[in-house]
Formats: sequence, C-alpha cells, structure tokens
Amino acid sequence: MAEHEWVEEFKGAVIVTDENGTILEMNERAIKNLKDDGGRALLGTNVLDCHPEPSKTKLKEIMAERRTNVYTIEKRGVKKLIFQAPWTRDGRYRGLIEVSLEIPFEMPHFVRKS
Repeated sequence: MAEHEWVEEFKGAVIVTDENGTILEMNERAIKNLKDDGGRALLGTNVLDCHPEPSKTKLKEIMAERRTNVYTIEKRGVKKLIFQAPWTRDGRYRGLIEVSLEIPFEMPHFVRKS
C-alpha cells in the first residue's frame, strides 16, 4: 500500500522503487494490475525481476543513467502510457517512479501557443 492517501484511488498504477530497484510502494491499481505476477507480494522485491529481456536491460540502463523513459503499450486490448522517471530527495537520486495510465487508442493532441 502506498504511503500517501491521494495515490490510492488515483486512476493510474503507481510503483515506487529505491535506487537498487527494490519496490517500496505500489498503489491499489498497480497491485490489481500485477495480481497475476504476485500483486502485493511484489513489495520488497526487485522490479528488475518482474521484467523479461530486453525490458530488463533497458530498465537497468534507465536506472543507471537516471533518466526518464516514456512510451505506450497495448496489452490485452488496452492501450497504456508508461512514464518512468527518477525521483530524488535533497537532490540525491533515490529510485524510480513508474506511472501507468490507460489511454484511448485515438486521442486529441493540442499544440498550445504562448
């Protein structure tokens, strides 16, 4: 369960790891989405163990380079936006946050002018 109340009913799945990849927090949506892979039991395990190759190697690189990675996937007829980004405390790298949001297959895109 996530430490912060606002994230529990958030419509996206949120996973927070430490700098070594250990899963520190998952909101209820993430637990539900990963129920076939262990759900709540994944807390305290390494996020790298949840990914097959080549995803595992890419995730290792993202963590080592402390960079953001954004992409979309389709799984079981659902399209999702995956946003993986480092988080810091007092300017020090502390781990990775992954947010997974269900999105429509077709969606508007707006270019805003200042």
